[in-house]
Amino acid sequence: MKKQPLLLIIGLLFAIAAQNTMAQLKIGVINPIKLMDQAPQVEDANTRLKQEFAPRERRLISAGQEIKNLEERLTKKRSVMSESAIREQIRKIRNKQINFARQQQEFQEDYNTRRQQELSEIQKIINQVIHRLVSAESYDIILSDGVIWANEEIDITNQVLRQLQQKHRQNRNW
Repeated sequence: MKKQPLLLIIGLLFAIAAQNTMAQLKIGVINPIKLMDQAPQVEDANTRLKQEFAPRERRLISAGQEIKNLEERLTKKRSVMSESAIREQIRKIRNKQINFARQQQEFQEDYNTRRQQELSEIQKIINQVIHRLVSAESYDIILSDGVIWANEEIDITNQVLRQLQQKHRQNRNW
């Protein structure tokens, strides 16, 4: 029976020690979704991707329209065409559809690869900004993914965004 009060006192001492340790920690939380939605570097990357892939996208749209026109023409003129002409037109459309599907797949793969490259570069920039902020403000822990809620006092997402915007302005002035 004498062990219970001793265990209670030891437990309380551990709780007090843990509370004092936690009070000394400086914790920051970052919302990665907000960063990716609002960082100007992401907007620039999206603009670059659109410009880079716009010519291919226009060619795909044109090729898709050409296939649609061929199908409509076949539908309209089928009754006056010979069987061999119909088969030839169907073969031509099928070949164009196969080529179109291949081009679409290549486009999507190339776009995804370039997008990943851009996002990787942006992630490097974000990590650099976070590391500078951590060093400048002496954070002990920065939490990111998996945080369901954080008090505004420890949410440093806006600070990171401000630094990303400042870095973006500096890079544009070069």
